[in-house]
Amino acid sequence: MSSPSLRLYNTLTHETEPVEPIEDEHLRFYSCGPTVYAYAHIGNFRSFLTADLIRRTAEAIGWDVTNVSNITDVGHLTQDDLVDPGGTDKMQQALEREGERFANIYDLARHYTEAFLEDWRALNLREPEVRPRATEHVTEQLHAVIELVEAGHAYTTDQGVYFSVESVEDYGRLSGNTEAEQLEATDRDVVEDPQKRDPRDFALWKHDPDHLMHWHSPWGWGYPGWHIECSVMGMQYLGDRFDLHTGGEDLIFPHHECEIAQNRALAEHPVVNYWAHTRFLQVEGEKMSKSKGNFYTVRDLIAPDPEDTHVPDSIREQDGIDPLALRYTLMQGQYRKPFNFTLDTLHTAARHVRRYQDVADRVEEALTADADGPDRLADPLDDIYARTLAAMCDDLNTPAATAAALEGIKHIEQTDRLSGAEAQTARDWLDQTNALLGIVESEFEADAPADDAPSDALSADSLSDAIDELLADRDAARADGEYARADAIRDTLEALGIEVMDRPDGTEWARKSDLG
Repeated sequence: MSSPSLRLYNTLTHETEPVEPIEDEHLRFYSCGPTVYAYAHIGNFRSFLTADLIRRTAEAIGWDVTNVSNITDVGHLTQDDLVDPGGTDKMQQALEREGERFANIYDLARHYTEAFLEDWRALNLREPEVRPRATEHVTEQLHAVIELVEAGHAYTTDQGVYFSVESVEDYGRLSGNTEAEQLEATDRDVVEDPQKRDPRDFALWKHDPDHLMHWHSPWGWGYPGWHIECSVMGMQYLGDRFDLHTGGEDLIFPHHECEIAQNRALAEHPVVNYWAHTRFLQVEGEKMSKSKGNFYTVRDLIAPDPEDTHVPDSIREQDGIDPLALRYTLMQGQYRKPFNFTLDTLHTAARHVRRYQDVADRVEEALTADADGPDRLADPLDDIYARTLAAMCDDLNTPAATAAALEGIKHIEQTDRLSGAEAQTARDWLDQTNALLGIVESEFEADAPADDAPSDALSADSLSDAIDELLADRDAARADGEYARADAIRDTLEALGIEVMDRPDGTEWARKSDLG
């Protein structure tokens, strides 16, 4: 039986289309990642889950996949829904909010990046091939801005460098925002640059020598605009023609609209063929909001703090929900339809995930017993998996896919005595279903207990001089602005079991096993 073709709704054409990769059976796509100024909330992760499910579905039909998903750690301003946003950089604002918790803005970015990756793994999202950070690609962004200026697609003012929307065709096609007058009205709350030529023009480089993150450029000290990073990193790792770009619906305008314009100007042709966007999430029928007490991060629900009184008692009393139950819940609405997240849905999902786990335990026992008998499960489970895959290929119809898969659980539950052959069929089906939907068991191994550490693990006492040397080298790198090298040194130490702690009065370290 041939695999079904993958179909997705293309925001650019407003149609559901078969996805036809540029390279035969090789899907290459870019997913907009987080701005790491706070813990990511469940609405953010609904969008990231969409990208994960696209990846899993493409792999299930036999395609290779190359996915790039960025980390934004500079340049994302608070008024990001406006064509040329103003306000404060979200990273800088977060540091001011956090007070003395972090020694500098880079430590804040590192902390929330690590937290994001923990949540990512908890929700069983597969890793992208490349996860570039904006701050590690400022040189490439500067080169792109220079190229745009030299080609006549951008111009300078006293406040920065702006992309000239008039210089490219079809600006506004993705979002429908095409008229300068409409955008001027939208832009009324922004501090305007009187030297801007068109209200639709947006910043590629912000002149601001006082910004906590700033780099030298031909136009003075400053930092890159938010939109240029994804154009640069997408083409750097995927080339100037790739298949798909994903993100939340809030990114359609202005972020993705501006990306399309930049891409076209830099490559001199359209770069991305398909654009897929995930709709907003509500909680109990209302917009998620801290003031309403219904704003949930992933860790609020899977590992709540006892003091977090906004987290429902039903979650705190059990020390958090199974992360796979949260993943299952977010799949109960198709990605391009608004989704209402409720506690009832979450608890129902937890029961379904528990059923998968109970069935998996029973199957393992039956495999060990290896009883004689016929295989009554092969045909029904093959049919169920085919329907599950067909639903996923139909524009990621996750409600239909999870409903079909649940029929497989019922079949196994209702088989009174599993033969060895049936147990193997069931195990294979569970593996297939998990590879496609990611709801049976985590694909990430739990960290081994400290007691299991090898006997030749790093001894902080014997290597303290070497560690101090590395930390001194890291301090020098940070002082010189070589933050990528500083991060690499920190990563090396952490891989060796050393926790690095930056304090206002200096850097300290300790063995992780000593921290409890």
